[in-house]
Amino acid sequence: MDLDLQWLLWGLPVAFALGWMASRLDMRQWKRERRDAPRAYFNGLNLLLNEQQDKAIDAFIEAVQQDPDTSDLHFALGNLFRRRGEYQRAVRVHEHLLQRGDLPKAERERAQHALAQDFLRAGLLDRAEAAFKALDGTAYATEARLELLALHERSRDWRAAIGVAAQLEDAAAGSFAARTAHHWCELALEADARRDGEDAARLIAQAQAVAPQAARPRVLAGRFEAAAGRHAEAMAAWEGLLPAHGDVFALVAGEYAHSAAACGQGPAARQMLLKVYEQHPCVDLLQAIGQLEPDTLKQHARLLALLAAKPTLSAAQELLRRDAAPTVQERALLRESVAQALRPLQRYRCAACGFETQQYFWQCPGCLSWDSYPAQRIESL
Repeated sequence: MDLDLQWLLWGLPVAFALGWMASRLDMRQWKRERRDAPRAYFNGLNLLLNEQQDKAIDAFIEAVQQDPDTSDLHFALGNLFRRRGEYQRAVRVHEHLLQRGDLPKAERERAQHALAQDFLRAGLLDRAEAAFKALDGTAYATEARLELLALHERSRDWRAAIGVAAQLEDAAAGSFAARTAHHWCELALEADARRDGEDAARLIAQAQAVAPQAARPRVLAGRFEAAAGRHAEAMAAWEGLLPAHGDVFALVAGEYAHSAAACGQGPAARQMLLKVYEQHPCVDLLQAIGQLEPDTLKQHARLLALLAAKPTLSAAQELLRRDAAPTVQERALLRESVAQALRPLQRYRCAACGFETQQYFWQCPGCLSWDSYPAQRIESL
């Protein structure tokens, strides 16, 4: 009994000493790992700033392995994978975060948003839509709805886009009336393609109700009326563009002149077109006036005045179409039109960064790349 007590008295201090030494070793190892993890992280950040993405990825992977519980490292690694186009690896990183039971709510929402971005960039639109919808009610709800709106527009799901736009307006994310009007117009075009004129008219009326000042619903309303043979109504719809969208009227000027001729309102329409032309002179309006202008000399004079004021290739082409043998004055106007149109094309463009100059450079002034300028100007490429 005495021997056992003696061994016990000796054993307790020895066991305590061994435990203390083991704890110190574990503490040193833990401190070393904690010290090495930030070092690997900052090393990856430095490589990333130096645009060495391959080495940066290796450094971030090392940091994650040393400290697998740090979510910020996972986000950095996942975003880097996405930027490089390695979407599957980015998805795996963010899905791993979502599977962690100890992840805080804010970090879980952040991971869900990053995962949705991965699916979107990868072209997995169905999975991206589901991932964005899962963010409803989170701090990323508005951003997710904006992405959903663009996603529905991309897939031409106009009714879904209208619903998301309404949600964004309800959340005070801004006005989406003009954008929603385009959605209704797209639905109207689909109805017109099905030869459902009644539904097309109803949808255009909806677009006008959503955005009364929008230009596109008036343009389409006039075209639908003209296609149905109601030319006076078509002209009235297009004339509604003039108070706020006089420049847009040029898009339908030719159709307006055709409808005016069809319903016997040529002279009045010509006078109206001339007033619009004074404010927004362009070839489209000039051609529309020509459809209703009996005096060709006046029309020719207007064309020369347009060439002098706006020497464009479209006006020059119109003059050549009308006059096969231009006079000395007309040839001078044609030369000026061609020269002005060529100025943006008579430049050299850097193949590395797109920097344009009139002078050829062996080293790009923008990105400092050597031999990055093709020897031919833009017009020859």
